[in-house]
Amino acid sequence: MSALYRLTATETRLFFREPMSVLFALAVPPALLVILGAVPSFREPIPDLGGLRVIDLYVPIIVALGVALFALTGLPQQFASYREKGVLRRMRTTPVRPLTMLGAQLLMSAALSVATVLVVLATARLVFDVGLPRHLAAHLAAYLLTISAMFAVGLLVASLAPSGRSAGAIGTVLLFPNMFFAGLWIPRDSMNDVLRTISDLTPLGAAVQSLQDATAGHWPQATHVAVLLGWTLVAGGLAARYFRWE
Repeated sequence: MSALYRLTATETRLFFREPMSVLFALAVPPALLVILGAVPSFREPIPDLGGLRVIDLYVPIIVALGVALFALTGLPQQFASYREKGVLRRMRTTPVRPLTMLGAQLLMSAALSVATVLVVLATARLVFDVGLPRHLAAHLAAYLLTISAMFAVGLLVASLAPSGRSAGAIGTVLLFPNMFFAGLWIPRDSMNDVLRTISDLTPLGAAVQSLQDATAGHWPQATHVAVLLGWTLVAGGLAARYFRWE
């Protein structure tokens, strides 16, 4: 465990030496929240939404985005780059196993995504008067399911990509349709039945609805929990099957 923690600390320091990665992963979600909140109409209650505002609906979406940025861009690119450069192969000659590197990367990404989410929730509450989740236990459960599903997809990308650059490209390509079905461009409540059904089957679509349910004070729906668990098991199983250390 001490080796895991030391390696996590080292990987975190290396992460913060890349300004563009830090800016993209940590600053984009809070900045997007501020930009959306600056639109006057987004801060006005809408009767058709039960008195909610557009900015209220966007907070769970941005929380999910904070996870997706780490899962689909940083995590797969880093692992594929380490494999491409022979870092994982050389680690086999040391007491630290490559599996420890995997744990360190997952731990670092999870911790930084949590920090990003806390900044988003604090900004939403203090600046735009968005209510905190009414069901904290349900929100935590939905968030953990989101992390597990998205990180499993990220590891699958890392296992299949031949290089760090291709892993980053594949992750970016996957990010945009996922964010579309999560409601970033068209809120899920405004989607037609076909788009809504597809959204329910995507990891981020199910994640956003689960986070919204928890924010409203309810447990996530069984369908969305099943979708997130399904992505975790299938993508995680395929990643374990095809992952290569060298």
